[in-house]
Amino acid sequence: MRITTKTAALILILILAGCGGTVAQQITGSAATGGPEPFELTLLHINDHHSHLDAENITLQLATGGGKREPIMVERGGFPRVAGAIKAMTNESAHVLKIHSGDASTGDLYSILNESKADADLMNTVCFDTFTLGNHEFDNTDAGIKKFMGFLHAGGCKTPLLSANVRFGPSSPLYAAEETVLPSVVLERGGQKIGVIGLTVAGKTKNSSRPNADTTFIDEAAAAQAEIDRLQAQGINKIILATHIGYQADQALVRKLRGVDVVVGGDSHSLLGPAILQDYGISPEGPYPTRSTDLDGKPVCIVQAWQYSSVVGEMRVRFDAKGEVSGCTGTPWLLIGDQFSRADKTALTKEETAAIHADVAAGQVLRMTTPDPAAAALLAPYRAQKETMGSLVAATASDNLCLRRVPGSTRDTTRSSLGDVCNKNERVNNHGGDIQQIVAEAFLQQGKAFFGADLSIQNGGGVRVDLPQGPVTLKDVYTVLPFNNTLVQLNATGAEVKAALEDAVEGVVGPMLNTGCYPYTGGLRWRLDLTRPKGARLSQLEIRSKDGSYRPFDLNTTYKVATISFLADGNDSFTTLKSITGARRIDVGLDYAEAFLQYIEKLPGENKVLTPLPVKDYSTQLFVDAP
Repeated sequence: MRITTKTAALILILILAGCGGTVAQQITGSAATGGPEPFELTLLHINDHHSHLDAENITLQLATGGGKREPIMVERGGFPRVAGAIKAMTNESAHVLKIHSGDASTGDLYSILNESKADADLMNTVCFDTFTLGNHEFDNTDAGIKKFMGFLHAGGCKTPLLSANVRFGPSSPLYAAEETVLPSVVLERGGQKIGVIGLTVAGKTKNSSRPNADTTFIDEAAAAQAEIDRLQAQGINKIILATHIGYQADQALVRKLRGVDVVVGGDSHSLLGPAILQDYGISPEGPYPTRSTDLDGKPVCIVQAWQYSSVVGEMRVRFDAKGEVSGCTGTPWLLIGDQFSRADKTALTKEETAAIHADVAAGQVLRMTTPDPAAAALLAPYRAQKETMGSLVAATASDNLCLRRVPGSTRDTTRSSLGDVCNKNERVNNHGGDIQQIVAEAFLQQGKAFFGADLSIQNGGGVRVDLPQGPVTLKDVYTVLPFNNTLVQLNATGAEVKAALEDAVEGVVGPMLNTGCYPYTGGLRWRLDLTRPKGARLSQLEIRSKDGSYRPFDLNTTYKVATISFLADGNDSFTTLKSITGARRIDVGLDYAEAFLQYIEKLPGENKVLTPLPVKDYSTQLFVDAP
């Protein structure tokens, strides 16, 4: 029997109809139910903006013509620029998810101003689809999260807050609350259902932030797999983990899991991207996206977007008809302005400016972006309040708090802006800078509050100005500590601590002659003889007990050390600290200027007074200089 084309088609339709469902569903797969169709999704994401809402300056190595690159200053980031970039990129793709992977607060005066309401309001100009709780969301206990949620949801976006591994205790305002933190959400784009699961770094949040005492965190991998299984049981086959656990931890995590497709991460402030970033004077930590595989060998794409409202990540993920990743590509766009200048203020010619614009366009990773006008207008009154707040008096200095990097009468003795009152001060000559020692003490006390620190380490050059007798404003605090440093917990042996201090002293007297390396510590003191060889310069090391007395420092004991990220990375000659990695290093993430402010707030009395520490608590008890 001859079967015509029309007859064959009719038979096929009848057969399919007998299997249930509509003909269209069975031939093409139902978009409405997330059926088997290839699909492309664009993820726009940020993380760790840490209340950095204003644009900041960055120096990039840019081409100015003639094959030459030179340091060029340009404005970087700022949340209005983030909003402008995300709005533009949203219009360039059919199916978009906007993800914030945590740590919106802590790091700038905006986080103190109105308890991060400015952060929430600016986030609502983007209207993120999800926000993962970072460890710093817990800095003001669970009540702080509840308040931030209220700010965020008052804007109408109702961005869900996610964390699959947090377990709020009965004391928490989020325990059994009608509006609370969710383990995951299911979002729909183009008829396809996508599950997004949040994860919060467990150990660091519990031990180095301030969740309620009965709020706990379960293992990240166990929580993730349980939530993946729950979503897959509902027929959802596209799974994104929006994590705040760190880039290295993300890579380790996916190899333990089944069913994860994408990780959009945060916490480690990792800049991922192409090698061309190195031409601009920035070194990426890994590729964007970083490709890995899950426990079954199926592909997983991992991304992160640096820090401080500087980068918007744009990743396109292609899923096959089974919902598995068939490809991922993207760009971590470093957002910059369009006004360029030399650091030495030498004018750029029209030709040099044209060469810079061409270089930016050719690299395809720097994105000249106009700040979103609505976001800029929203930020303006907050900025005015911040400037006013900067003039507020945080404390009173009872005496001149002198700046000095290295004790003695021959090195670094003219750096103080207060002149001979500090440069010829006997206490400073014998023991070092007052303000450096106070900062080290502040970091020790904040380290005690966050993780029970035994001692702290700070470099003399990381403290920039002295404080004259009289009022100390918030602006003064951020001038004393102007860098983008955060607190880090290192679990180091006494031998490693001593080796790091010896490294630093070598940086002072060695070929570099870098006075900024000179070490200051809170809770640890020593005698120093620069005439002796490296490794034998520090002697009679003693650590402070709870009662304020001192006992011998044990080289074989492991101590909890509070320091700053710059030193923990081995910079400024603190080489030994770089080797303390893995579980022995926990990035607390608290901005170091904010740590100093919190120390001031805990000083006794209503009117806070900063005064030089007792001489017995200066880290350098005896200083012998070398010729």
